[in-house]
Amino acid sequence: MRAVAVSAFRAEPTLVEVPKPIPAAGDVRVRIEYAALNPSDWQTADGALEGQAPHVFPLVIGVDYAGRVDMIGSGDNRFRVGDAVFGRVTGSPVGAGTYCAYVSVPQDSAIALIPDGLPLRIAAALPTAGMTAAQILETAVLRGHESLLVIGAAGGVGSCLTQLASARDLRVLAAVRGDEQWRMGALGAAVTIDTTARPLEEAVREVSPGGVDALVDLVSTTPEAFAAMAALVRNGGVAVTTRGVAGRAAVPEGVGSIDFRLEPTPVLLDVLAAGAAEGVLKVLIDIELPLEKAPQALDRNRTGGARGKTLFAL
Repeated sequence: MRAVAVSAFRAEPTLVEVPKPIPAAGDVRVRIEYAALNPSDWQTADGALEGQAPHVFPLVIGVDYAGRVDMIGSGDNRFRVGDAVFGRVTGSPVGAGTYCAYVSVPQDSAIALIPDGLPLRIAAALPTAGMTAAQILETAVLRGHESLLVIGAAGGVGSCLTQLASARDLRVLAAVRGDEQWRMGALGAAVTIDTTARPLEEAVREVSPGGVDALVDLVSTTPEAFAAMAALVRNGGVAVTTRGVAGRAAVPEGVGSIDFRLEPTPVLLDVLAAGAAEGVLKVLIDIELPLEKAPQALDRNRTGGARGKTLFAL
């Protein structure tokens, strides 16, 4: 089957042929129709998890997908051939990804049925971004009428987080690169800050002089950069990062810091899919490309600035 993979860490992604997976007992094999790009895809290919989990090469890139079940492993199974499903590949070894025609996953992993009326392309964009946003809100323990600063709010996770937080009656300050005031306002942001037009610290202090109640930093890749953002949080507030730098950051005294780790579940996928099907959660698609364009799309994604999800149609 066709797949986009790397032959070694930090190698160039290329279109290759790999064997079609055979579902084990309790597994389902999905004929993938759409795969979604996440920054973690190229980070994993560059060795972000090297030494933390077993890997297989060629390492097929990607974790998010939507498609239809085409084969069931032996034993009882909650899915049937023909079911429209979506999900996120989890577990080890790393490398059995979703930039390919077929993927085989355990039935009890992060996989769920797609509700009637929800297009597969929309479902494919939900798993990582949607579950990350939803679990971040639970991690930060925000309940409403509080201020939340989101750094990198225009991307997939940031867009979902802005909507979910606004739905909880949180005051969202969306930090983005460029003039996104209308779009972020439509997603529920109370304030949109263009970081290319003025210093972020100045803008935040102007609208929230005492500091924000919580920060979610989707961008900063160094402890120093994250600590600078955490300085915008009030005493007793919390700063969350998705980039794994909180443990080494000198955040201000009185500010809690959290290295967020996603824990995918099928129940959460069901909740997100229902929200998207009902129009409560709007999924923003930036661009849809054929699979062979994935290497170029990954290269572009390294520079940041995405305004929604990139999808690959198979």
